[in-house]
Amino acid sequence: MAQVGVNRLARLRRAAGYTQASFVAAFTAEAARLGVRAAVSVRQVRRWEREAPPPLPHPGQQIVLEVIFGVPLAEMGFDAPPHRVTAAGTVSDPEAVKRRTFVADAGSLAAVALSPALRGPRVGAADLVKLRARLDGLYETDHTAGSVPAMTEAHGIESEITGVLGSATYTGRVGRELQTMLAELYGHRAWYGYDGGRIERGRASCLEALAAAQLVGDPLLQVSVLETLVLLAIKAGRTWEAASAVENAHRLATRAAAGHTVHLVIALRDANVATHAGDLAGARRALSRAVNHQARADRDSEVPGWARFVGPFEVDYATADMYVRAGQPKRAVSFLRAAVRGMGGELARNGASYRVRLAGVLLDAGEVDEACAVMNGVLDTWGGISSPRLLSRVTEFQRAAGGLDSVAARACGDRIRETVPGSVT
Repeated sequence: MAQVGVNRLARLRRAAGYTQASFVAAFTAEAARLGVRAAVSVRQVRRWEREAPPPLPHPGQQIVLEVIFGVPLAEMGFDAPPHRVTAAGTVSDPEAVKRRTFVADAGSLAAVALSPALRGPRVGAADLVKLRARLDGLYETDHTAGSVPAMTEAHGIESEITGVLGSATYTGRVGRELQTMLAELYGHRAWYGYDGGRIERGRASCLEALAAAQLVGDPLLQVSVLETLVLLAIKAGRTWEAASAVENAHRLATRAAAGHTVHLVIALRDANVATHAGDLAGARRALSRAVNHQARADRDSEVPGWARFVGPFEVDYATADMYVRAGQPKRAVSFLRAAVRGMGGELARNGASYRVRLAGVLLDAGEVDEACAVMNGVLDTWGGISSPRLLSRVTEFQRAAGGLDSVAARACGDRIRETVPGSVT
């Protein structure tokens, strides 16, 4: 039902999902694509929507308005003079040579322009809010319960999004947001592949996510996928692929004028690549860049959701990783302790993973009693975290402790068997 006091142009704008400000941006972009010298301001849009009859757009504005909404000027509520009336007809119609023409009936063209899918239920902004909340909730599930339950939730969300894209009615703006969510979901699946040790499956999800992010034109979303691809490529022994992913992530982030937090993530992935390759000088340079970006991260006005996990503790953890690779576990211990302190308690899976890594490095450094104390602290709060990567680390510690002639190590190994399903029996 038409809203009282809202003219036809306002109804068309709202049905297309535009605010007055976003419509001005869309108008500017469409004028550039058409090569038409035309502009409009929010003030002008307000006049068009408020006054009766609305002021007549100039010819350049008319071209852009008719392309955006897919209806003649008169059907937008303007009192168009005869020489400005756009008629429907074929392009080859000799009577319409000097007129802009529509290739279909104006009414049906408007319906197609505003609702690309004409079957199934209509999906709008409220539905997007609910889907977005479920998608963002995957981070919490993964960080608290692990990647296995998060993957189960992700499958359900993916089925819902693809079902909506294939059968529902929605505006172009809603469709783009749905496709963006799908790209993010593929990125989540790539991480779950890494965490679960399903490396090839994770790499395949990365390729899907990259293609989807490119289709919606979101460079920072591509960066988020590339930073996961770095980890997967390292696990697959494809160091050259990991290095290329870092380079492309840096290029995209620079082009998008990303903030320091995004560049911090990229610097840490660069350090991961250098450390894995045994290039310790390169790792130090990357970590120095990371420290520099971390010091300026509070200047960022916006931080993408996928980059909010990063902090000083990640820099400490990467530094410890470098020292472990260099065969200096004693020097790594202080950085791992700092990383564990800085992690906080809200990221249960990550916190457990960091503490298990600290326990393992303490064991390598000969600090057996402290290593077992740290591991016992993890077991105290195990709580059913389901993460194959974390389980692998616990099992690795259990095997290493089992080879030591130590009462504390034997007791810790026994407790792991009792507490952690899937550990070594």
